[in-house]
Order: sequence, then structure tokens, then C-alpha cells
Amino acid sequence: MIFLLLLALLLGGMLSIVFYSLRTGISPMPTLGKVRRQLLPLIDSELEGTVLELGAGWGTLAFAVADRCPRARVVAFELSPLPFAFCWLRQRLAPRPNLELRRQDFFRASFTGASLVVCYLFPGAMTRLAPKLLAELAPGARVLSHTFALRGWTPLRTLMVDDLYRTPIYLYAVEPPLTPRAG
Repeated sequence: MIFLLLLALLLGGMLSIVFYSLRTGISPMPTLGKVRRQLLPLIDSELEGTVLELGAGWGTLAFAVADRCPRARVVAFELSPLPFAFCWLRQRLAPRPNLELRRQDFFRASFTGASLVVCYLFPGAMTRLAPKLLAELAPGARVLSHTFALRGWTPLRTLMVDDLYRTPIYLYAVEPPLTPRAG
């Protein structure tokens, strides 16, 4: 009986990951250690304010950012229930006081006031995300993305991780909108 219950839970979890992967267009993927070790030094450890981690998945990056920036408020968004539950349980067992987990579509959240946005998303989401970043983040706010670039944006810095995939990491600054010159 217990075996059947565990099997049902496992099957339900797998089906929920498939459903949310189809819904959002990306499956929850952990940020690998080599990538985290290259990415984290790009974040000022004295950073204050709000850091948004978009698509937290299993929490590998969210927890590392919370540890890196103890004076910042890190808000991690994950829509898929199983990875979110894993993050929630991890936060209960090894709490980070500056980490807030939200089971929410980050496209429906306000980015206003964030000083840093961290993401590991797919190209379609990055394309959809760019106008939201420009509209809601203050000039000078940073965007840190790995694997997928923001098309049309010029990074302040690009790193290539020495891993199997030669994973790129991009650091951007939100530019103020161009104002036409009086003529």
C-alpha cells in the first residue's frame, strides 16, 4: 500500500513538472556548481535592496544568492509546484532570513525597486522579459543571466564558464531611455 502511495506521489510530481514545463516553455533546471562559482562573484556581496531570482527551479541559485548577499532581500519566483515545494522544504530545514519564496508567475509581479534581477531562462522568455525589465527597473539596476542573452542589449561583462557547454554569463545594466534632442 505504501509502495503504491509513493508511486502515485512520484508519478504526480513527474506529471506536474511536465505540465508546468509545457505551460511555461522551460523545465526546472539547476544552476550547476561551476556556473554558480563564476556567476556569484559578479554580485556585490554588500548589495542591499531587492534581488529577484526569476524561475528559481530547485533553488540552487536562489539560496546561493541569499548567502552571497545577506543584506539584500532575495525574492525567488517559481511556478512549478514540485520544485517550489522542494525550495520551501529546504527553506524550512535551512532557513535564509533574507530569502522569500513565491509560487507566482514573475511576469505578473512588479520589478519596481529591484536592484538586481538574476535569471536562467530560455530565449523566448528572455525576449518577453526585456521590455518588462526596461519598463520597471530603474536605470543602473543590474540583470545577471546565464546561458541566454538579452537580445539587443549590450552586456557590461560576458564570461564563459569552462564547462562542457561553455556556458555564457551576461551582466547587464538597465540603460535610461533615450530622449530626443531638441532641434
